[in-house]
Amino acid sequence: MALDTQSDGEILDVLIVGAGFTGIYMLHSARDKLGLKAKIVEAGHGVGGTWYWNRYPGARCDSPAHIYCFTFDRDLVQEWKWSERFPQQPEILRYLEHCADRFETRKDTDFGQFVNSTVYDDAAKLWTVTTDKGNVYKAKFVVAGTGCLTARHLPDIDGIDTFKGKSIHTSRWPEGGIDFTGKRVAVVGTGATAVQVIPLVSLQAKELTVFQRTPAYCVPARNGQVDPEVVKSRKENYDDIAENVRNSFFGFDFTFLEGSIFDATPEERKANFDAIWERGGFEFWLGNYADMFFSEDANKMVSDYIRDKIRSVVHDPVTAEKLVPKYAYGTKRNPLETNYYDTFNKDNVHLVDASTDGPLEEVNETGIRACGKDYEFDVIIYATGFDAMTGALKNMNVVGKNGLALNDLWADGPESYLGLTVSGFPNFFTVTGPQSPSAFSNVPVSIEQHVEFITEAIHHLHETGKSQIEPTPQAQKDWVQHVNDMINASIIPKTDSWYTGSNIPGKARKFLVYLDPAGVGGYRKRLEQVVENNYEGFELSA
Repeated sequence: MALDTQSDGEILDVLIVGAGFTGIYMLHSARDKLGLKAKIVEAGHGVGGTWYWNRYPGARCDSPAHIYCFTFDRDLVQEWKWSERFPQQPEILRYLEHCADRFETRKDTDFGQFVNSTVYDDAAKLWTVTTDKGNVYKAKFVVAGTGCLTARHLPDIDGIDTFKGKSIHTSRWPEGGIDFTGKRVAVVGTGATAVQVIPLVSLQAKELTVFQRTPAYCVPARNGQVDPEVVKSRKENYDDIAENVRNSFFGFDFTFLEGSIFDATPEERKANFDAIWERGGFEFWLGNYADMFFSEDANKMVSDYIRDKIRSVVHDPVTAEKLVPKYAYGTKRNPLETNYYDTFNKDNVHLVDASTDGPLEEVNETGIRACGKDYEFDVIIYATGFDAMTGALKNMNVVGKNGLALNDLWADGPESYLGLTVSGFPNFFTVTGPQSPSAFSNVPVSIEQHVEFITEAIHHLHETGKSQIEPTPQAQKDWVQHVNDMINASIIPKTDSWYTGSNIPGKARKFLVYLDPAGVGGYRKRLEQVVENNYEGFELSA
């Protein structure tokens, strides 16, 4: 890479932040397809993005492996062999490392560099990006592939730094793992990560105490090896599968049940619920009756079905009721479970529920004080999630034209155009950013879509003699309104969740994800129309 003669930093066409799915594909596209000078900056010491950091026990994807992958390289799809329906973190990391080798991305990646400043130079029309190690880069384009769930959140609890045992957030798990044999362990949180962690920790721990604020609806994963004939058939027909997934509602190879839940008899509803439940995975959430996202009465029928399933598994009726959610199913992220509810039947596993037992009051030197009782622990695990969608972008301290700080602009919630760009921040892209389908999709599908849009946009600029692309304020305003109108037509915003930023104290309550009325496929068509209409909503300048 060429260096600036004044040693002000490395000069690049494209700087990519993050070496996960986005970073690998974006570098390959910019460098190998467009012939541009491109580089990745990555805070970790290896590729993988979220799969580099999240190596806690039980960490695995919750999209089927045959679609939780790159589809742009047909040979890669045919060659790679997954071992399970929902692979564990080490296997996904091996896959991404293989992709990094295949596309030779490591040679153009600076590892161990956390981006803490991203400033636009109005005169030079370049971005200056600085890392915590003092590296400086000058780039025409910046692509933030920082992920939806990467900025970890530790709860604001008194004394959290005073605990003398071992405490750890699940997204910063040590590479060598932790031996819980004979240990008294606490898990704080019962979201998707905790649902994966808790059953495995319970196998080793002497005593495991789970501190729950809000119970989650969990559906069975039904994980395991996939029939070789199914694998063979999928590979033979993968072009059709990929096309269907790209144009599906949520980026999966299933869709909603036909008709309204109210048109089905109770027997028909139960038969449909039973069939989907037995198949496992996200289909019960994203392939059920669509009514449940728009009608509280419809949702109650689905919610009650799962509540009864929980009661049927957990032996102690008091514990079972603590684990039964009271909010509308599907309005929070739906974890997939393997032996989660069974774990609470074990003698060494205990549940402390904030709403019935009392809140977690403080952490002290020996453990946790909750509901007026002191609990002593050797290890505390914080499965308390992330500052979703916006946290990682805010950590980049992005400053656009005329000194406009992204953090100031987003103080009352994010504003974007298409979830990809922000007015006042030319040539700055947020892959699966706030107000895009992102977390409402099989994420690699949305990543590929965004990377391809960005690649085409940069190519278009070069072909037309332009150098900058930026959304107009009106286009951004209209998009924000559209996002709000679409989601407010559903019952989803009525529930507090990380979808609304409600898990972070002081964070503005705004819905952070876009739910297109035609799903991921509809959003894809919208982007295609933007391009066909000469980048409608964007200002292209020389």
